[in-house]
Amino acid sequence: MKRFPVILLVIYSVAFAAEAYAQGTDPASSFDTDSLIAPFAAPRLLSRQFSFTEGASVDRKGNVFFTDQPNNKIWEYGINGQLTLFLDSAGRSNGTYFDSKGNLVTCADEHDQLWSISPHKKVTVLLTNFQGQRLNGPNDLWIDPRGGIYFTDPYFQRSYWDRTQPDIKGEKVYYLPKGKTAAVIVDDDLVRPNGIVGTPDGNYLYVADGGANKTYKYRISGDGKLTDRQLFVERGSDGATLDERGNLYLTGNGVSVYNPSGKKIAQIPIPEKWTANLCFGGKNKNELFITASEAIYILPMRVKGVE
Repeated sequence: MKRFPVILLVIYSVAFAAEAYAQGTDPASSFDTDSLIAPFAAPRLLSRQFSFTEGASVDRKGNVFFTDQPNNKIWEYGINGQLTLFLDSAGRSNGTYFDSKGNLVTCADEHDQLWSISPHKKVTVLLTNFQGQRLNGPNDLWIDPRGGIYFTDPYFQRSYWDRTQPDIKGEKVYYLPKGKTAAVIVDDDLVRPNGIVGTPDGNYLYVADGGANKTYKYRISGDGKLTDRQLFVERGSDGATLDERGNLYLTGNGVSVYNPSGKKIAQIPIPEKWTANLCFGGKNKNELFITASEAIYILPMRVKGVE
């Protein structure tokens, strides 16, 4: 493993401590960063050639796919360390997630649809509307073990749309059961839902409400409905992921990590204006891949992802 120069480690440590104190915590006693991040590691810039990076997700091999939404492209960062263009004219895809067959399912908000993109780049449109009305703009998604798709549908006005107001009143969370062509609403009591992720056993779902600056935890019932909504943390997020310990990673101002009980255990500064999304990639799923404004970063970890 390449070791970072001492001066970079010092700068990283000072930045981390400053952020921790700004959050009102003592990094030495309250944060558990050393048990999460690999020794001598700091976020490493991979590339800054994009307009706005989003939608990080990982395939079975550990290759990471992400979107450059304004430029309408999907990129791949391979386990070989190579960055390649996966798909041009990508439906203005935002959030992404792999299904069990290796298809990349995306929130394609050019026409407010859900897409499934095969490894051979064949596009299948999974969802085009809700009860005949155009969706607001599918933003982020998670696929449960049964193959059903949970997705958030906030309204962010796009310059390429031919409308200036939503067709559907309210910004909601939907569920598209596997093999179905119609989605159902699973939570309509949110301000502006955004980041979303579920536990690998399919029992719980986390949804970040950026408009209310809160993240909620739900219990998932057998038919895909959500019950027992609980406030998990007073913080919204653009994206979200989980590690093998059940820690939840939220984005926005760097990366914030919360343990399963909702206690903040780490703050990872990222030197960009906004941190949008993240996932664990690499052969062993122990590299935290971070999309941040015009750039992408990677951070070696002691923990593994569960996606």
